[in-house]
Amino acid sequence: MSLFGASTGFGAGGFGAATTDTHNPMKDVEVTSPPDDSISCLAFSPPAMPGNFLIGGSWANDVRCWEVQDNGQTVPKAQQMHTGPVLDVCWSEDGSKVFTASCDKTAKMWDLNSNQAIQIAQHDAPIRTVHWIKAPNYNCIMTGSWDKTLKHRCIAIFKDKQNKPAGFALGSIEGRVAIHYINPPNPAKDNFTFKCHRSNGTNTATPQDIYAVNAISFHPVHGTLATVGSDGRFSFWDKDARTKLKTSEQLDQPITACSFNNNGNIFAYASSYDWSKGHEYYNPQKKNYIFLRNATEELKPRNKK
Repeated sequence: MSLFGASTGFGAGGFGAATTDTHNPMKDVEVTSPPDDSISCLAFSPPAMPGNFLIGGSWANDVRCWEVQDNGQTVPKAQQMHTGPVLDVCWSEDGSKVFTASCDKTAKMWDLNSNQAIQIAQHDAPIRTVHWIKAPNYNCIMTGSWDKTLKHRCIAIFKDKQNKPAGFALGSIEGRVAIHYINPPNPAKDNFTFKCHRSNGTNTATPQDIYAVNAISFHPVHGTLATVGSDGRFSFWDKDARTKLKTSEQLDQPITACSFNNNGNIFAYASSYDWSKGHEYYNPQKKNYIFLRNATEELKPRNKK
């Protein structure tokens, strides 16, 4: 699920390096030193933090931090470990801390300044999500677990967000995305679903293979959105015009996670096995990748007629 609500020199020479590899048909920038197992989540640093930093969690039990430089190059900065796969990550509002959720049934708070991590949550089953929550009279961290519970914890280090979300998008394993607004004037008209990540396109009577939507991310400036799927493609959408802006070429692995940086000029996406076909299709020889794309123009909404 994803909530919605000045240009730089990035990409002025880092993007578009020639390649014939099927793992990178879009010729995007590869992040150095990716995880050794499937990448489950990506998150860029918040606006309060100078520069761009990318956090990624993986099934190798680790969470990694890279600095993304203006020329598109990446520098590994730090790494922390869980005792089980890391399924989700999020940032504190000031960018000083990262929160991680793991199959080891714990959530941790990682202080990037000291490079120390402490446990802040415990569940009876793997923790699938971790989120910063802003309510009218309090701020907290929420964890969601496969033990069928949500837990909220007060973390007193945050500043208020500038904007309240207007709604959310929810993806499914059935190749669909639902757009829901919070308190819309006309729910039957304003809320809608659309098809995506299918073979032979979405507007055909031909039998289709349907793929899971693995992640959704909203552009922080334009309000358009990106979806990534088990079909190995990413797509950009204009929810207001209810139209597709772009679909990528097909990668040779599923795309498992995606994220925009705080001003929307960098789109990060991860290519790795998503376990949708079970362990018998897992190839340990396959390398995992994180790519960076300058998608500023591609995410601009369609002109209204």
